[in-house]
Amino acid sequence: MRYIIHGATGAQGAPLIKIMFKEGHNAIAAVRDTLAYQNIFCVTADMSCLSSLITAYEGADGIFVHLPLGPEEQRFEYAQNISRAVKIAKPKRVVVSTSGWDITNPDDKSALSSLIRNIEKSGTSMAVIATTLYLENLLLPIVLNTVMAENIFQYPLRPDHAASWCSHLDVAYVAAELLTKPHVSGIVWVGQLPAVTPEGIAKSFSKHFGRNISYKSLKPEEFGQMLVPLIGLDAASEVVKVYESKALQNESEINEERSAQKLLGLKPHSVSEWLIAMGI
Repeated sequence: MRYIIHGATGAQGAPLIKIMFKEGHNAIAAVRDTLAYQNIFCVTADMSCLSSLITAYEGADGIFVHLPLGPEEQRFEYAQNISRAVKIAKPKRVVVSTSGWDITNPDDKSALSSLIRNIEKSGTSMAVIATTLYLENLLLPIVLNTVMAENIFQYPLRPDHAASWCSHLDVAYVAAELLTKPHVSGIVWVGQLPAVTPEGIAKSFSKHFGRNISYKSLKPEEFGQMLVPLIGLDAASEVVKVYESKALQNESEINEERSAQKLLGLKPHSVSEWLIAMGI
């Protein structure tokens, strides 16, 4: 059995490939330059190069993939190449992570939606890991530093906006299950149930650190300006759009019937459990 993991050195792929190795699976990192990674099993797979993707995907039992942050035009190029490679190479299974991007809008014409639609058209067995918000966002210096120095948790959500937060580790466990036991297809939501409000997260911070942490709601544009030095203008602009959309919603709670809890029996970390696991 051979599994190709995109982003195996990043936030989503790294914990997945560790889990796959631990469980004894033949997991192979998909990287642009194999010479740069001498300590892991890897294969050349550049999302901007169709031929490299075809070669990497041929004979694979499973592919884990997500589109990286960047200009949407570039993401469309990646999506097109990935879906074409899947159609040509015919891997047995593809697991796509949405990386928190909204896929509930039927009129969505984003690169991510294009990727999912085209893989579906290829007839390849596929599962889509859908998430709302990542707990790792709380590790951003613009978030964690104010918690530690000022006892303020600041984030671009209304105080009453409940969301089904999850961690990259939660996604990794779900991805490993979906890759190796392909009895579940379609959308699988990963996140806390019931959903948690920002004020609830502030309470978890308070309990964990043993002092009162209050919540401060930021405007999406304000948060985006803080992000620019960290991830660049293009990526920050896309993040702002996400939170502007969430500002129009009452909540971001996942669909329980299509949740990993219901479909796979996998429960995500609570905020407190995640803080302990991260050693914070």
